[in-house]
Amino acid sequence: MSGARGEATIQAGEREVNVLFTNRALAEVEGTLKRSIIVVAQGIADGTSGITEAAHLLRTGMEAARRDAKESGRVSLLDAFSVLDEAGYSKVVLAVSEAIAEVLSYGTEGPDAKNP
Repeated sequence: MSGARGEATIQAGEREVNVLFTNRALAEVEGTLKRSIIVVAQGIADGTSGITEAAHLLRTGMEAARRDAKESGRVSLLDAFSVLDEAGYSKVVLAVSEAIAEVLSYGTEGPDAKNP
């Protein structure tokens, strides 16, 4: 499926963890954190969002990837913290932020857009 999607793979120890963000997933994060995804993303950039927000973003992205792959089970917040512990905060936040940016910037590149 194409459209407003952002995907990333995070190396966490010996395993690869897939995350997927769509508008639905971002709305889910907003509902959980009771803050706009723009505010959360800006907070990650300026340091006012922390590990709690990163874990919720990661869990949501992991869960969306699980649903997309039609795998059974559910991803818990504890699963996300395990990935954070294994991969490290910086690696997770970089991957998640880039995937979210893909969703938020979707549709801004039209045929008339100039690329540097």
